Amino acid sequence: MIQDTALTIMKTGANVFLTGEPGSGKTHTVNAYIRYLREHGINPSITASTGIAATHVGGMTIHSWSGIGIKRTLTEYDLDAMGSNEGLVKRITNAKVLIIDEISMLDGSILVMLEQVTRTLRHKDEPFGGLQVIFVGDFFQLPPIANRGERAQFCFESNAWRSANPIVCYLSEQHRQDDTAFLGTLGAIRRGELEDHVFEYLGERRVLPGEHPQDIPQLYTHNVDVDTKNIEELAKLSGEEKVFLMNTKGGANRVEQLIKGCLSPEELVLKEGASVMFTKNSFDSGYVNGTLGTITGFDEDNGFPIVETQAGETITALPSEWAVDDSGKVLATITQVPLRLAWAITVHKSQGMSLDAATMDLSRAFEYGQGYVALSRVRTFAGLHILGINQRAFEVHPLVLERDHAFRERSEEVETGFLDMNSGDITKLHENFLLTSGGSLEKKEVKTAERGVQKLSTHDETLLLVKKGKTIEEIAKLRTLKVATIFDHVETLCEKGLVSTDALAHFISPKLKKSFPEIHSAFTKLETTKLTPIFEFFDEKYSYDELRLARLFLARE
Repeated sequence: MIQDTALTIMKTGANVFLTGEPGSGKTHTVNAYIRYLREHGINPSITASTGIAATHVGGMTIHSWSGIGIKRTLTEYDLDAMGSNEGLVKRITNAKVLIIDEISMLDGSILVMLEQVTRTLRHKDEPFGGLQVIFVGDFFQLPPIANRGERAQFCFESNAWRSANPIVCYLSEQHRQDDTAFLGTLGAIRRGELEDHVFEYLGERRVLPGEHPQDIPQLYTHNVDVDTKNIEELAKLSGEEKVFLMNTKGGANRVEQLIKGCLSPEELVLKEGASVMFTKNSFDSGYVNGTLGTITGFDEDNGFPIVETQAGETITALPSEWAVDDSGKVLATITQVPLRLAWAITVHKSQGMSLDAATMDLSRAFEYGQGYVALSRVRTFAGLHILGINQRAFEVHPLVLERDHAFRERSEEVETGFLDMNSGDITKLHENFLLTSGGSLEKKEVKTAERGVQKLSTHDETLLLVKKGKTIEEIAKLRTLKVATIFDHVETLCEKGLVSTDALAHFISPKLKKSFPEIHSAFTKLETTKLTPIFEFFDEKYSYDELRLARLFLARE
């Protein structure tokens, strides 16, 4: 299923399970839905199963949002106590849409408790008290943590999941990896096909200690290894330490939640020459969560770190803000330089990142999904450097393997059904949901908790990078989108008159520019604007990308 279809389905108000392989655009799609809701006057409740995931999405943990906290069971007394908590009752009663990210790591028993709380406090006998629930995640990734002596229950095993009966939207596009052979291997692991060829293929990236690049992060399965590695490497640098302290605002519990989930530490200690990683997305500044670089110095005016990224860009890392948002109200914020030491990081904390390269030691992998998560962080096979592997590293949970087949089938059936629907009927469903949820059919400007300004559209984000002189390939890499998608954006921006010919000039090599008259002549001769006839006319002399660039300039003449 493509992202637009999934978004169309969510707008109807149906409960949805938004899933797909790493890099398929789950976060991008759910953010688009959040933006849509806010534009129409509906503030969704944004939550996640863990503190780290909650910090990434700017929300709170589902345990905190629901008032469940650390409870493992709910009694009648607990429910009565929750009913007398005015703040909790108001939050849950006023909610319209509940989003739960990283659903794979939420135990099914917690989902049952959540369903019980929402139904009770909203005084409605519908599933989840009539809330639209959006589950986001991939069950092939890290599973729930079980209590000692117990087996963790996946959410899809619970009665609450069956009660919600979510429509499955299984995203099929890939925006992180373009390496076909590598994608095939990840797919084989995902299908549980651990044949010899998988280990032989990955074995090509085996390295000995010390033989791997030293300026890329090393993924470990245990925290102690990460802390030891980062402390040791920082101590080797002779420069003066610079310390950046986190600023906080809000209630102690909310602030503590943000601190636990933030990948940047409360006390960030850096030196010139330190290997670092950005911990937040900022497309206009030219970095994303996972962008790697080296500290080359500190700003003379304010002392903020200057980072040279692996792509050769120089970025001054200014303080950034993380917030806990509850239905549009900011409850707490923390401010810190969005960096962390990057000689090492745990597989767990890497979930959600996109890395150009990484070294990983999977010889001590102990949990289903750990190896798969580690491998799928890296964009290309050439970026992998594997120190060790054990058999468990690439095993996927048999129950997830079995259920995944059914998820894919249900998604295909739903997609076919929605594509066959009349567009007018779909629009009516969207409008009805907005109105019944207290929203407006008219769009309005929205403010984000972080910046207090209207969030950029996906085309505007591309436009900013075009104006900064980035190439098509660089923009695709920074935005973790396909080159073809960026071409679509640029063509749309050109049609709207937002990009001048001069602004496009840096896309064109001198050699291609000399070929423009020949290519433009072919478009005229064949009386077409389509690429395939031109591609065939030149017998593959020019690539589709080159022809597309030529067409852009032809349209501007």
